[in-house]
Formats: sequence, structure tokens, C-alpha cells
Amino acid sequence: MPTALVTGSAGFIGYFLCQRLLAEGWTVTGFDALTDYYDVALKQRRHAMLSQHPGFTPVIERLEADGVLETLVAQLRPDAVIHLAAQAGVRYSIDAPRSYVDANLIGTFNLLEAVRNTPTAHLLIASTSSVYGANTKMPYAETDKADSQMSFYAATKKATEAMAHSYAHLYGQPTTMFRFFTVYGPWGRPDMALFKFTRAILVGAPIEVYNHGKMLRDFTYIDDLTEGLFRLIEVVPARPETREDIADHDSLSAVAPFRIVNIGNGRPVQLMDFITAIESATGCEAIKDFKEMQPGDVPATWADTTLLRSLTGHEPKTEIDEGVARFVAWYRDYYRT
Repeated sequence: MPTALVTGSAGFIGYFLCQRLLAEGWTVTGFDALTDYYDVALKQRRHAMLSQHPGFTPVIERLEADGVLETLVAQLRPDAVIHLAAQAGVRYSIDAPRSYVDANLIGTFNLLEAVRNTPTAHLLIASTSSVYGANTKMPYAETDKADSQMSFYAATKKATEAMAHSYAHLYGQPTTMFRFFTVYGPWGRPDMALFKFTRAILVGAPIEVYNHGKMLRDFTYIDDLTEGLFRLIEVVPARPETREDIADHDSLSAVAPFRIVNIGNGRPVQLMDFITAIESATGCEAIKDFKEMQPGDVPATWADTTLLRSLTGHEPKTEIDEGVARFVAWYRDYYRT
């Protein structure tokens, strides 16, 4: 029976990944600090549902706590480590940058050290589409240069990519970085647009529409993202014999068992069409308060999913209207609205 350590297990993506691993017969240890960045009760509920499965063990601790991850990894000796825990959010990184240093940089360093001392068959670490920053070439491909991050959040995630690559090179630890695009669905994060828009629309409050609605996002439904991530666990990168062994579209490092993979939908949606889908699902018209672009944000994201498809055969299937409707149905049930 394979074993996994999943950090951020009480988070949105972590919860669904743990569910999938457990359903496939894995034994899962979930590591989470249950921080109050957003509603702790939502995180506790996710963990409580996971804890109903006999194969799940929760560990409530902080990534940046000295020695905690090193001791845990040494005890578990997991077959795979999936590192999802992080301080998320572009806008919050302007107000509280120190929390991003603690969780994203120090926390990831602690995990890299833990895995260096107790290697695992595959280390997978979450990055973000925000690392593409000011790039204007679309869709974003993993082989594109990404050196112009627009937010401190994105800068810390790009730093974790560099840190992980150095450890993969120095210690031979097979590592995959996966860049998420805008993820949505039931049990999602309250700081994300779908959650905030749905809540406001249902009570007749205005929604803030940035860049006057001229935004494009690669919205990725949670089930599609989880499927791609789950399949990647079995795709363990190896150091190539020569540079010529790397396919043109592959981001596999020439000097380390390390690869970067986009996990997105590959079909971007206009923000106004996204809002229309929410209006349709709720049966209410949104009161729109059009705003300028927020600092640190970007007008468009669009994933090139060629590499994910070639490595795993995975093709996202969920259309935006269907995914939004599922979220709204969950929201109404959870909040009794």
C-alpha cells in the first residue's frame, strides 16, 4: 500500500488530492497549520471529512517550525511527498509579505531538507501561473522564460522553483514543480473570485470587477486539476543522458531529475463570461462595480497543456458553466442560502 505525505491537506486542492489518493488505496498523512488566512472552520470541516477514512492521519503543525518536517518525513518514509501548503494570494502579499517568507521560503526549505535526509521516490511541489508575470506570449509554456514576477507571492513561488531545482541537482531527488492556473469548484477558497462573486450576488451586493472586466483567466475545475496532479505522481523525472534526450516541449532539466508542468484548462475564459455563468447558476443579476487593475495582478493567464497531456494523457473536461453550477449548488447547500 503506497504512502503519501500531503502538506496543505486542509486546503482546497489538498483536500481533493487526499480524497483521490485515499480512494486509490494510498495511506495519507495530511500536514496543515490551519492558519486563519481564511475561514478556519472550512479547513477544519475538510480535515474532519478526510479523517473519517481509516487511511488518513492529520498532523497540525507549521511548515516553518524547526525540525517538525524532518522528524515526520523520517518517521513516515513516504513513497511520495506532495507539497501544497503555502501562503497564497496575490493581493495579500502586498499587505503581509513576511507571512510569504515564512511559509513559502522557510517552509519549503524545511521540506527540502527533510527530503534530502530521507529521500522519497517523487517530490512534487506546487507553484503558480503567477510566476509567468509580465510575459505576453500566450499560451504560457513551461519552457518560456519567467523572470518578471508582478507580485511578491509570485516571486516567492519562483524562488521555491529555483530552490527545488538546486536540491534535485545536488542530491538527485526526483522533483516535479506544477504550476496551477485559476482553480475553482466546491469547497473552494473564500478569497477567490467565484466565492466572493457568488456570495455578493446572492445577497444583492455589488461585485468589484477589475480592469473593467477586461480579464482573461484559465479557469481550471478542481476535479480536472486533481486528476492531472494524481497522474503526475507516477511520472517521475530522471536526469537525461544528454540534452538531445529532452523533447522540444519538455521542461525537463538537463542537469537534474527535475521538471516543471502546467496544470490548467488550456481554454481561457473572459471574466465577463465567467460572471454571466455565475448569474445563470444563481438566477440573479450581478451589480457590477468596475475598477482599475489591482497592483500585482495580470490581465490574462492561459496554460499550454501540451506537456501535461503528453506525460499523462490527461485532458480537462469540465466546461465553465457546468463547473460554476456545481460550485453554486455546493455554496447554497453549505451556507443554507
